[in-house]
Amino acid sequence: MAEKSVSTDSLAMETKQEYKGKKLRLAFIGCGGISQTHQQAFKEMPDVEIVAGVDILPERLEVVKNKWGVSAVYSDWKKMLKEVKPDAVSVCTPNGVHFQPTIDALNAGAHVVVEKPMALDPAQCQKMIDTAKKANKKLVVGFQYRYHPNSEYLVRAREDGRFGNIMFVKCQALRRRGIPNWGVFGQKELQGGGPMIDIGVHVIEMAHYVMGSPNPVAATGNTWTFLGNKPSNVTSQWPNWDYKTYTVEDLAVGQVRFENGAILQIEAMFAGHIEKDIWNFSMTGDKGGANWDPPMTFTDRAGTMVNETPAFLPSQNGFQGLFSKKLRNFVDGCLKNTPLTAPGEAGLAVQKILDGVYRSAAAGGKEVLIK
Repeated sequence: MAEKSVSTDSLAMETKQEYKGKKLRLAFIGCGGISQTHQQAFKEMPDVEIVAGVDILPERLEVVKNKWGVSAVYSDWKKMLKEVKPDAVSVCTPNGVHFQPTIDALNAGAHVVVEKPMALDPAQCQKMIDTAKKANKKLVVGFQYRYHPNSEYLVRAREDGRFGNIMFVKCQALRRRGIPNWGVFGQKELQGGGPMIDIGVHVIEMAHYVMGSPNPVAATGNTWTFLGNKPSNVTSQWPNWDYKTYTVEDLAVGQVRFENGAILQIEAMFAGHIEKDIWNFSMTGDKGGANWDPPMTFTDRAGTMVNETPAFLPSQNGFQGLFSKKLRNFVDGCLKNTPLTAPGEAGLAVQKILDGVYRSAAAGGKEVLIK
């Protein structure tokens, strides 16, 4: 036991020495709910120092000071960028306020990780990417589900040629009654939409990633609002949402066509009359198919139809674990120039899909081109 203890202590000392002088000085723009998950992950990384927090609400800045020990707090991100000069910024504002803080942080010389969705439209995403390239800085989008063990397993299977040409993918992000009763999730002006842009985006991004990130070329879609904008006395996990300010859809359904001929269908719902919540995607290729949850692949072997299930996949360590993996990738990219799993280009591709579905819905369900 003594030898093991000495070895562990030596490793810890080597780890501290390795990070000495190499810490990433990171600031937060937006200190609400999702930033708490970010801060917990960053606090466990010895090569990251949280140096500042920005929010328009004083009570959130108090949490940053008292819970996370960050003394430099601001209500103006431009002032923070000028005075603190962070190496990197985590943008955790509402969707409609992703674009400008990201642009300003990149122009100020900071790397940026921005929460999903990347912005409100593809044009904003493209400008964010162009600004990052011009500033020679990293730009990462907060797509944590591509780090999920199920997603990583299916990516490896696709790279191994198990599916052949993927022809059809069906995505579902459905809640029976799960309208958020906090934040601004029901306000289209700040969020850009409802379940499609909030939870549908996660299943779209991991499915698109598993597919090999083909280029979307056209979309159709429809949206409906029938519960969220009315008062409800139904018992649910998040009761008493603000129905008076609810301007987003309850249900969105879309279909996207890709350059390689593949089709992706997406169903996203905050509230509806279904048996249970669903968070999944399945796909079919000319050599095999797959299901995300539970993780399975389907093919033909020895003249027999075979369903294959992995004997072991690493634990994801819950929601926090996925955040830790995605933020670790961002930090390593900034400090060590390692490859980024979810760069800005991934955010742009997913935004084109979201934008196409919403544009089609606004046009009465007619197919729209994605340029």
